[in-house]
Amino acid sequence: MIKVGEVLVSDDIKDKEFVCNLEKCKGACCVEGDFGAPLEESELAILEEIYPTVKPYLTKEGIAAIEKQGKHTTDDDGELCTPIIDGRECAYAIYDKQNVLKCGIEQAYLDGKISWKKPISCHLYPIRVTSKKNFEALNYHKWHICSPACALGKELQVPVYKFLKDPLIRKYGEAWYGELVSTIESMPPKEKKTKR
Repeated sequence: MIKVGEVLVSDDIKDKEFVCNLEKCKGACCVEGDFGAPLEESELAILEEIYPTVKPYLTKEGIAAIEKQGKHTTDDDGELCTPIIDGRECAYAIYDKQNVLKCGIEQAYLDGKISWKKPISCHLYPIRVTSKKNFEALNYHKWHICSPACALGKELQVPVYKFLKDPLIRKYGEAWYGELVSTIESMPPKEKKTKR
């Protein structure tokens, strides 16, 4: 583990390589799993505020799920998450012309309609954040549906912490990210890459 401020960072985040490959996975992380994307308490008010702007981007099934379940829901552990459609895709997911699942919230953001990109858990994936009383832990979430992303990351030699530079800065700030990079890059070569 690497400690940066009050955040513990798993070695996998420096060692594993990852670059999303939507052509291959078709946005499977927006549809697989038992529950929607994890949400932070602070994001609930944002979802309420942006919903009228985002709604025109969504599918009729997504709108129906949100209007039935709410802008957010909870999983079996009582954790906040996005609603899903019939036990499948996130209610905020949309299909593009190539039948790739993308985020309706992010599309509204890219079109300049809103200033919030998407839930931070989606932006940070495959990093998952675990919040404890005095610290947060960042872990690499390995999932078979992301095999194409692992293969592309390996081919391009892009470690997780570099692929997720923007969301890590969004979550923790430029100074924190700079410290993470300098900590990793100052490690002796044998420590930089742990055995797989």
